[in-house]
Amino acid sequence: MAAERGSGALRRLAPVSDQPQPPEPDPGENPDAENGDTGPSEFEEIIGAETDRDPDLAVIEAGSRTLRAQAGPPQADVVPGRPEDPETDRALRAVETELMGRWPETKLDPSLDRIRALMDVMGEPQRAYPSIHITGTNGKTSTARMIEALLSAFDLRTGRYTSPHVQSITERISVDGAPVSAERFIEAYQDVKPFAEMVDAKQPYRLSFFEMLTGMAYAAFADAPVDVAVVEVGMGGRWDATNVIDAGVSVITPISLDHVARLGDTPEKIAGEKSGIVKKDAAVVLAQQPVEAASVVLKRAAEEGATVAREGLEFGVVSREVAVGGQLITVRGLGGEYPEIFLPMHGAHMAHNAAVALTAVEAFFGLGPGAGQPDRGSLDADIVRQAFASVSSPGRLELVRSSPAVLLDAAHNPAGARATAEAVGEAFSFSRLVGVIGPSSDKDVRGLLEAFEPIFAEVVLTRNSTPRAMDVDALAAVAVEVFGEERVQVEPRLDSALEEAITLAESEDEYAGAGVLVTGSVITAGEARLLLGRER
Repeated sequence: MAAERGSGALRRLAPVSDQPQPPEPDPGENPDAENGDTGPSEFEEIIGAETDRDPDLAVIEAGSRTLRAQAGPPQADVVPGRPEDPETDRALRAVETELMGRWPETKLDPSLDRIRALMDVMGEPQRAYPSIHITGTNGKTSTARMIEALLSAFDLRTGRYTSPHVQSITERISVDGAPVSAERFIEAYQDVKPFAEMVDAKQPYRLSFFEMLTGMAYAAFADAPVDVAVVEVGMGGRWDATNVIDAGVSVITPISLDHVARLGDTPEKIAGEKSGIVKKDAAVVLAQQPVEAASVVLKRAAEEGATVAREGLEFGVVSREVAVGGQLITVRGLGGEYPEIFLPMHGAHMAHNAAVALTAVEAFFGLGPGAGQPDRGSLDADIVRQAFASVSSPGRLELVRSSPAVLLDAAHNPAGARATAEAVGEAFSFSRLVGVIGPSSDKDVRGLLEAFEPIFAEVVLTRNSTPRAMDVDALAAVAVEVFGEERVQVEPRLDSALEEAITLAESEDEYAGAGVLVTGSVITAGEARLLLGRER
């Protein structure tokens, strides 16, 4: 069904008419309406045009397109701030307080029992739409945003569930390419709350913060309704709360060591957890991996009868070059090459994320391995270019200020930090770069600092506002060993750290070529974004 829904947007995939279509009339300018003859509705016209399609699928697509027309064009992506209406803000804060009163995301019980029970009493909302499920260590959110942009460009109504958020909790649940409103988020919580209380009463432990949000997202997507959900795991995969969907496409971004206490201390162990999202007969899109991790995923795919598209073999980045504001890439997908795609994001890792995203969408539309035909065509290259040109990912090498330049990046583990460091060196020509670093205490902080050491002239160590933030004195002890005492400063308050870093960047008459990079945690990047006035 997923492959059929989007077929009108593909070349050579289905016998949809290639004849130019007349422009759709303005609803207020129907000349026949005055005579009492309104003619066929848009719904009926869509069904009539689909003469060579399964009639049930034609009705589904017609209903979906009619809903999208009623909803209007997709909204511009924003990172919302607090609601302007005081009553709405109070109501949202009350919901946030109730959610935070549950188990936090860092306290886990490796079980799907509670989320399955919640889905059961809610009527299995996650089965109301097809899904693309994304796991991996780094690049999940950016890849999810790219997949969402591509699907939206091909006229599908999307839901996206990602974590953690940069500034507002409402970012985690998006419909039509934008976070749900505070009002809709509150409604989703109130809808799920009575069902959650039923589950809580029968389980040894209450539903966690993340399980509640997952239930809210799945219910909101069914209520919208969406054509496809793009779902990012919270941690791991096998027992992650999101893993109650039966996704036809499983995406595994690069795997490296992170959350080792929860997922294992080797790539093989971590891959074993993450490959748990692979379902029977699914298409698996596998980014470049360590050999030991790839072998685990391939074994899991074979056990489930899933087909695999591997970066570097079935798809990949053909070429890329730095461009103003991003990069120009050529990607080889399952349907052929897509040349001259402008991607407004920096770094080789983002180009690879784009290749993974494109291949996932091809697989969703039935172009993937095991499609059953030798040539099922390719996506429209112009639409692909338009989609990628519209992509943004806040907090991922995001430029939020100039003179001096201030960048925000959510890198929080050594692999992510290395990718960011390489991207900074490639895309920017800083004569002096100062780091503001505020990591969480449960990360490989030494590895993070060592990855950034070559690009930072000095670092200002700080902390964000959460209990997970690393103590600045403990952080300083590690940083002095990596950078040397003369390159390290400590400012426990993030606002003071930003001010000090900007002052350092402006010193020694290097104003024009100086920069600041705020990193170490998604939370640190998000709080800096608020302090620097980037609420939208």
